[in-house]
Amino acid sequence: MHLGVLRMGRVTRRAFALAALATLSTGSGASAAQGRRHLAAEMRGMWLATVANRDWPSRAGLTAAQQRTELIAHLDTAVRRRLNTVILQVRPTADALWPSPYEPWSAVLTGTQGKAPGWDPLGTAVKEAHARGLELHAWFNPYRIANHTDLNKLVAAHPARRHRDWVVGHGGRLYYNPGLPAVRAFVQDAILDAVRKYPVDAVHFDDYFYPYPLAGQTFDDDVAYDRYGGGFPNRAAWRRHNIDRLVAEMSDRIQQVRPGTRFGISPFGVWRNASTDSRGSDTRALQSYDDLFADTRKWVRENWIDYICPQLYWHIGYAAADYGVLLPWWAEATRGTGTRLYVGEALYRAGDPAQAAAWQDPAELSRHLALAKDHPEARGHVFFAAREMAADRIAAMARVVADHYQRPAPPPR
Repeated sequence: MHLGVLRMGRVTRRAFALAALATLSTGSGASAAQGRRHLAAEMRGMWLATVANRDWPSRAGLTAAQQRTELIAHLDTAVRRRLNTVILQVRPTADALWPSPYEPWSAVLTGTQGKAPGWDPLGTAVKEAHARGLELHAWFNPYRIANHTDLNKLVAAHPARRHRDWVVGHGGRLYYNPGLPAVRAFVQDAILDAVRKYPVDAVHFDDYFYPYPLAGQTFDDDVAYDRYGGGFPNRAAWRRHNIDRLVAEMSDRIQQVRPGTRFGISPFGVWRNASTDSRGSDTRALQSYDDLFADTRKWVRENWIDYICPQLYWHIGYAAADYGVLLPWWAEATRGTGTRLYVGEALYRAGDPAQAAAWQDPAELSRHLALAKDHPEARGHVFFAAREMAADRIAAMARVVADHYQRPAPPPR
């Protein structure tokens, strides 16, 4: 996409945010009150993961009726917990939970990639979520193809088999190469098919861009770098540019296809450590900028995304990545931008005996929400994930509801 178009998209988002603020400051009567209610709305979200049948369906091969019943049960759990948003993973591994002309039906449904499940999961999810007053954010993984390295295990018509030069094996998995313009265009086209067909409230990406680094292994993109990386000071800068292009182009194309649909990303919770960059956080952790080539702070400041939901999956007081340090850092990073801050919460850690002592305390997550009240930029929280939302093994979510969600909240439009 031409840079002029990208620039127009950024100006449009920023202008919209500034116009909204102007309306709030100058409006009167009912308009001003409506604006205050809008600003008061908070995100109360839940991720519903489908990869490897993590949350739903509970196993592959259930009947269409059984799959639908389980999906509805998750939506009803969200309502019962007084949430207002469900983030449903609809493209877990270069496949689809809707009838897509670009990619095969996901194997998480029937157990066989490419086999139609006999119903439309995404279409049903949107309809049933909206009927319950929930927003439905469609969650897409851009580059992951498979959790194995055998292309021949993919359905014969899979795009990865037709374009083997697009594929890189790394760490026992297959990925599309983010450095290829053809890949970037294809990924966007595949995602936008769902946006075109369904009134989803947002497009959502998680933290997987370039894969997480593994000791002794390299992501083999030499051929792409030799062809397209000549204008960059090093490979890292080129890789960040590739992800920047995906994000900026995706932002603009969503608005072209279905204006008003939001775009949100939930990245790894640390941009850079202060020991690396004075603008970074006082942490000692993996860095999305350096290790995943995801310049998350830039996306916020350029207003390429409507919301950012960093995965702050650590407890208050954790030495390497303290929730109490990262929350104010992200509040500062989003302050004055058109990008809303929602906070990703590790409900899955609560009560897990393998986790630190802090996670055995049912009040830990509630303390996170209490701390966020001191930072007005934090406009809500999203909990990982649906399985734990339903089980709530030490009643940590029940504590959050009792302490912070006494009344239902409208979706954060």
